[in-house]
Amino acid sequence: MLKSRFGWKSSAIGITAAALVIASFTAAHDDNEAAAASKQAKNVILFVGDGMGTAQRDAIRLATVGENGQLAMDDMPYLGLIHTSSTTPVTDSAAAATAFASGVKTYNGAVGMDANKKSVKTIMEYAKEMGKSTGLVTTSQITDATPAAFASHVEDRGKQSDIALQYLTKSKVDVLLGGGEDFWYPAGQPGGFKDGQPDDPSEKSKGTQGNLVDKAKSLGYAYVKNTTDMKKAKNGGKLLGLFANEEMFQQRPEGEGDIYNPVVSLPDMTKKAIESLSANKKGFFLMVEEEATDEMAHQNNAKLTIKAGQQLDQSVRIAKNFAASHPDTLVLVLADHETGGFSIEEVDANDESGDAISKEDGPFAIAKSKMNFVVDWTTSGHTAVDVPVTVTGTGAELFSGVYENTGIFTRLAQAMGVKLPK
Repeated sequence: MLKSRFGWKSSAIGITAAALVIASFTAAHDDNEAAAASKQAKNVILFVGDGMGTAQRDAIRLATVGENGQLAMDDMPYLGLIHTSSTTPVTDSAAAATAFASGVKTYNGAVGMDANKKSVKTIMEYAKEMGKSTGLVTTSQITDATPAAFASHVEDRGKQSDIALQYLTKSKVDVLLGGGEDFWYPAGQPGGFKDGQPDDPSEKSKGTQGNLVDKAKSLGYAYVKNTTDMKKAKNGGKLLGLFANEEMFQQRPEGEGDIYNPVVSLPDMTKKAIESLSANKKGFFLMVEEEATDEMAHQNNAKLTIKAGQQLDQSVRIAKNFAASHPDTLVLVLADHETGGFSIEEVDANDESGDAISKEDGPFAIAKSKMNFVVDWTTSGHTAVDVPVTVTGTGAELFSGVYENTGIFTRLAQAMGVKLPK
């Protein structure tokens, strides 16, 4: 337990305080729904900090702006708390994203499918039917579980080339920016990022649906491989950017080659996606994911978990700046689940620290102070704890309360004015 003299508390106390705040929001939830019914969000920007639970957000805050500062992702007027289970207590990213995108609980590994392996319509597909533009941005493979659940339907998240093909020919996503080039080219046909590069010799083209980059070009997509070309791409058109063989970082056991240094930053990808999609007068739906907050937590690497979270927060600030001049925009920041059993503790040489990768990380400086903290871990996997969602903009009041992850879908639909089948 952290001592009160530091002015900041353990995750357990922080969650209790959050629950009290949420309770006050929930008391007025009916009034909020009535007020929101007369307004619709023209634009939606949904941020997913994969694996980023309450404690991760606290660590990012302490390291970035200190005890009394606020991250862009926290400086929002509405707060909710999300239960994260899939059809089992501990979810994976595919089932969690499917809950957000389609409002159903499903099995781990399912993308856009219910528990009976039937396709379920996504909020992004509803947005497309409304004439809105759509976009997916991630530091993972663009075909990885979280983005895939918003715009594809497969029984197994591993079918990433099938997902890519569906993006192009079924859901017709307008802007696709991320990694995972290996799934867009068939084996033996490397693309802009050569097979077997020194930082990970195992990465190589492995697509199963032919040359999907050429297919994208034939369908009118501008294809880019670096920041300069991405920024030059015409706004309002179809855009495909693939910036790595696999993820846009390297995750390995801490100190053994783990790297977070995307060749195109998440803030730059976010800014370009918003600029391009906002050319549509009917609005847009954009999902932005920071994957390294999860992958680095799997490796119990607090330093790079925090670094990735800082990049996410910069991206959120870009979205909020857009929303400030476009008040019909809804911005949400949430997580699909928590990873690592992450906890914040004070520096104590007598405290049990664990071994191997589960050793305490730190100490980390608390910004604008002389104090510091350490991070401890309980697992290298996911946990079943609730995660926060912070929200601002048109319809934000709908998201207060404590609810299942499927409630994100129903609230998004209400905020956007989507008429769901009964």
